[in-house]
Amino acid sequence: MTKVSIGVTVYNVEKYLRECLDSIMRQTIDVIMVDDGSTDNSFNICQEYAARDDRFKLIHQENKGRGQAGAKNTCLRYMTGEYVTWVDSDDVVDDNYLEKLLEVQEKTGADIVRCVRKYIRNGNVYFVKGYEDGFINTDGIFDLSLKTALENVLDHTLGTLEFWGELIPRKLYRGVTLSEGIIHEDQGNKLKLYFQSKKNVMTLEQLYSYRLREGSIMDSFREGKNLLREKLYDLKVSTFNWNKLMYYVDVADYKVEELREAYIKKLDKLSAEVNLGEEDNKIYREAINKQKQKLQRYWNM
Repeated sequence: MTKVSIGVTVYNVEKYLRECLDSIMRQTIDVIMVDDGSTDNSFNICQEYAARDDRFKLIHQENKGRGQAGAKNTCLRYMTGEYVTWVDSDDVVDDNYLEKLLEVQEKTGADIVRCVRKYIRNGNVYFVKGYEDGFINTDGIFDLSLKTALENVLDHTLGTLEFWGELIPRKLYRGVTLSEGIIHEDQGNKLKLYFQSKKNVMTLEQLYSYRLREGSIMDSFREGKNLLREKLYDLKVSTFNWNKLMYYVDVADYKVEELREAYIKKLDKLSAEVNLGEEDNKIYREAINKQKQKLQRYWNM
């Protein structure tokens, strides 16, 4: 059996795709590339790598709509590895990315092993300084409890909602289908994996380079927006994530009251931190209060 299958979903990323696939080629893996109906040269680039290296398998499909869920579901159908990891097609992984994740998994016996990301902007790589200072860790490995992972959905500092940058046993994906036709296909679906896992850890090494770029799926939804509209859009995205979190918390009956209180406190914090003009401030705070009141009615708080 292949040790690790890497899933790469591809849509119109010809500018960055070769750098991504070159970094993956230096790993010891099985690669499933799903071209989700690209209209640029991305499919031809994928064909080039499939021809050069028989570890690269290429599947082409018609675009499944917003988000990457349709392509990820196709990847999962063809993966054969004992473990699964995902790399976004405009990102880059270090040469020892898989080696380190497998090393940590063997050392800890964890189901989910996550690494820290660094950033690529305009061709330059930026490391996060002082990242380790906030973590009580042993030999650079942080014990990521389920409670910590779920609470982080509210602050989003650890990236526990995203699929990229993690090593997860393929068996944890049994019965998991990502929600197609939405942008945030990670949300909710990823929480299922955490509830099924017995132990989660995070290595504090920055092994994954996350690219900040114009023209991404998320960036396209912000195009032409003023600051208030952007704030309202971000609020909509965040509450979508948080509502999904609370749905799975309720289903699992896991620390429901604690996480409800944390959600309300997060909304209060957003309202206090807003820095807009007087009229825009009022509109933004009204949107937050509307969400807060809806939750309190629903939860009888």
